[in-house]
Amino acid sequence: MDRLPAPIDPVPDPWPLHGLVLRTPRLELRPDDDASVRELVTMLHAAGVHPASDMPFSVPWTDADPRYLGRGVAQYFWSERARTGPESWALHLVVRSAGRVIGLQSLTADRFGLLRGVHTGSYLGLRYQGAGFGTEMRAAVLAFAFDHLGATTARSDHVEGNTASAAVSRRLGYRADGTSLSAARGRREVQHRLLLTPGEFLRPAWELVVRGYTAELAGFLGADPPRGG
Repeated sequence: MDRLPAPIDPVPDPWPLHGLVLRTPRLELRPDDDASVRELVTMLHAAGVHPASDMPFSVPWTDADPRYLGRGVAQYFWSERARTGPESWALHLVVRSAGRVIGLQSLTADRFGLLRGVHTGSYLGLRYQGAGFGTEMRAAVLAFAFDHLGATTARSDHVEGNTASAAVSRRLGYRADGTSLSAARGRREVQHRLLLTPGEFLRPAWELVVRGYTAELAGFLGADPPRGG
């Protein structure tokens, strides 16, 4: 007669990302869930993230039919959650200011336990741009990556002409790391790659507050254990 496996006590947290919170002086960043994705979609429809004449992304996802944009955004986040694990992960952190969703800050990595490199990407609602939020939210995930996860490199990129993204990178200490080509909207675009190390990171004057970075989450990401853990 087949025997059932012994019960597990305590039961492992099936999704250790859910309790993570990053806080800066003005912002709160939490991993996406279905409720926050709905808020993000509402923000995208109400505010937009770039003028229709521009395309700051190498993949032109904002060109989707507005009737189906929300569905596509939700499906993207579901697929990203499904693929996340120690070999390849994506932290998509919904950004709030004064309780209101204003954008998204992503932190991704492949084989982080070995390579120790992360990549950042982000967007902000148009009405929230120009107030320094982009710098603050990227500084938050860089501090988290370098000081908690144990990252040794962070990369970013931007399409030529995206002066806002380039300015954020410049303020935080990135250096040029070559170029590549993309073809958003069927046009040839130069993509600028940027690189940052912990020693080059131009840190903000404030200290990042981190809650919910547990041993289970560290193991899930292949990252350093929590301090003191």
